Amino acid sequence: MIPLEWFLIVAGVIFVIGMIGVIIARNVMIIFMSIELMLNAANLAMVAFSREMGTLDGHVMVFVIMTVAAAEAAVGLAIIIALFRNRDTANIDEVNVLKW
Repeated sequence: MIPLEWFLIVAGVIFVIGMIGVIIARNVMIIFMSIELMLNAANLAMVAFSREMGTLDGHVMVFVIMTVAAAEAAVGLAIIIALFRNRDTANIDEVNVLKW
């Protein structure tokens, strides 16, 4: 059996990689993928805790998070494609749609 701590360490490393990607990246697609990494790290932690506790509550929450992530991916990719078509760039610094 793999101990719970190992799962949490891996989830923490994946979450930190995603957070660094959101903070440092200037490309919209890389930021988008980093957010997905952070969601997957949360999923891993929930499944690990669920396995440790012997319940299915974490597994159910993972399905909810995966549903939200799929909706976010559909809407987010549509927004990214629309921005790229209008601005011809995927650089987040050059996209200032919400400014007056």
